Amino acid sequence: MKSRTGVVILAGAVAAAAVLAGAHPAEAQYFGRQKVQYQRFDWQVLETEKFEVHYYPQEATAAQDAARMAERWYTRLSGAFQHEFKKKPIVLYADQPDFQQTNTTPTSLSEGTGGFTDALRNRVVMPFTGVYADNDHVLGHELVHVFQYDLAAQPGGGGLMGMSRLPGWLIEGMAEYLSLGRVDAHTAMWLRDAALRGELPTITELTRDQRYFPYRYGQALWAFIAGRWGDRAVPALYRYATRAGWDEAVQRVLGVNTGQISQEWITATREQYLPLLVGKQRPQDAGDPVLVDKEIGAMNLAPVVSPDGRFVAFFGRREIFTIDLYVADAQTGKIVKKLTSPGRSAHIDALSFISSSGTWSPDGRKFAFVVYSDGDQRIAILDVNSGGTDREVSVEGVGGVQNPSWSPDGKSIAFTGMAGGISDLYLLDLESGRVRQLTNDRFADLQPAWSPDGRTLAFATDRGTSTDFRNLTYGNTHIALYDVAGGSVQLLDIFPAGKHINPQYSPDGRSLYFIADPDGFSNVYRLSLADRQLFKVTDIATGISGITNLSPAMSVAARTGRMVFSVFENSGNNVYGIDAARTTGAAVNAALASAFAPAALLPPGSAPGTGMVAEYLADVSTGLPEAGTTFPTRPYKSGLGLEYIGPPSIGVGVGTGPYSGGGAG
Repeated sequence: MKSRTGVVILAGAVAAAAVLAGAHPAEAQYFGRQKVQYQRFDWQVLETEKFEVHYYPQEATAAQDAARMAERWYTRLSGAFQHEFKKKPIVLYADQPDFQQTNTTPTSLSEGTGGFTDALRNRVVMPFTGVYADNDHVLGHELVHVFQYDLAAQPGGGGLMGMSRLPGWLIEGMAEYLSLGRVDAHTAMWLRDAALRGELPTITELTRDQRYFPYRYGQALWAFIAGRWGDRAVPALYRYATRAGWDEAVQRVLGVNTGQISQEWITATREQYLPLLVGKQRPQDAGDPVLVDKEIGAMNLAPVVSPDGRFVAFFGRREIFTIDLYVADAQTGKIVKKLTSPGRSAHIDALSFISSSGTWSPDGRKFAFVVYSDGDQRIAILDVNSGGTDREVSVEGVGGVQNPSWSPDGKSIAFTGMAGGISDLYLLDLESGRVRQLTNDRFADLQPAWSPDGRTLAFATDRGTSTDFRNLTYGNTHIALYDVAGGSVQLLDIFPAGKHINPQYSPDGRSLYFIADPDGFSNVYRLSLADRQLFKVTDIATGISGITNLSPAMSVAARTGRMVFSVFENSGNNVYGIDAARTTGAAVNAALASAFAPAALLPPGSAPGTGMVAEYLADVSTGLPEAGTTFPTRPYKSGLGLEYIGPPSIGVGVGTGPYSGGGAG
């Protein structure tokens, strides 16, 4: 299973258990509710050499691209595992709300589930994200699970029971490593945080303690094993572990024990990262504490400061079962009120808190955010004083919505919309209710933010020379400017490396703030729009971050310039703030950023870019069907089929007389 949050999944088991930093995400968002299917999908089946790709017509373009991705991943992973399999099914949904209605599993799915592979049919089920790089990663992650299941089912492979006995970090971490490799700034941030606190786990602790997120720590551990013993050790260890268990596999394949690997990994992590943290701000020194929890895995997410800088709206966990929307004092962090909760309104199935933040109206009286309702994502507008819902806005043909942004004149809301698995910018006229599509392409267009004069939208996008849909290669997200009147897009040339997300204007419109990680550390930067000078506002040892590497994590007050941001700290997220006078930053030279950042490399630090995984990730053409390939397509026909056969049983007994009985499943 691919998780976008701190979710622990026993992916090798027939039943999966999910834990979101100590809470249950599926139950958290759907506690006490039935799983409802709101739509009927006209399923089609696209046939490639190795897959049957199930999709519906609205997502035809994205599905064709995903089919090509899947064939490329098959070539990569069949070589890595030295294994081939017969044709497997892939089920694609156009957006997260459609995915949550899937009947391929009885489990209620939360926004934190990015996809899964079921054990019985060995079938990948996933939604599109609106970002092609993320689609590719999730698909690669899930196809690793397909190979894992298929290998376990082979004679002598240990079966599903053998796989289910393996720890979550082994299963999920392997899928992350084989789909992402060793260069990953987001996972490195988790390791730096643990190293800074002196709490890097041993393998035994990683196996037994659910505090340690298996995706991030598992990827890092596999990266170390691959860097130390070679990439071929990864599938070799897995094959042996399904039959005999992890400890025996380590002894047989690597000739060492689990304790030795733990010690070497912890030592290498400290030696690589701790020198890089000298002179950096500790998380607790990032600014004035606003929303800071001491426990591990705190959730204070997507902070949005009010126009006057007095209040901050955020998604947080203050109760057992839900992540709710709160308003707090932006100076003291004192909770002013709970704005809303999925349990409070019968019309809201869940809140969107991972890929989206909300937006204040210019007068600070209303707040707009994204909810799941009736099978789609909608923009909900609340009256801040009363807490009542003014209205909910759905957009025909747009099932997914992210990051609404209220215009300075209060008349419209810009947002990212998902249609057919592809993200674009849209503009909602609040008076008429009409929606205008601003962009129309396969590029990711995310996190729009208004300039103070209302003429320009800054947004994050992967458009640029590195993104090529013929070869299915994807550049980093950059900041672009959209001219609202003319419709032109200007891509800002800032750093040559790393992500650029979450743009926010200064109150005077002369500067643009954004989050970037050109050196492997995710921090807030300021761009002077007049002379294109760059300034570094924060310099955090961990990073400014939400749950994912693209989650919004920073906001600037439209009138006062007060800034709030989410800092990764103690395996969770806390909110800090700084006043406008402290947002100037120190001058930096963008040219100093390079394509390789040691802080983003998972230990060991030697020989980056080499090895089987790095080489196949860099090779975009091998296994990729040519652009324009037409795959045969047929309508899907439903039917009954055998799922599994349970073992037969027989019993005998005596009572009033001898009897015998038996059965099979």
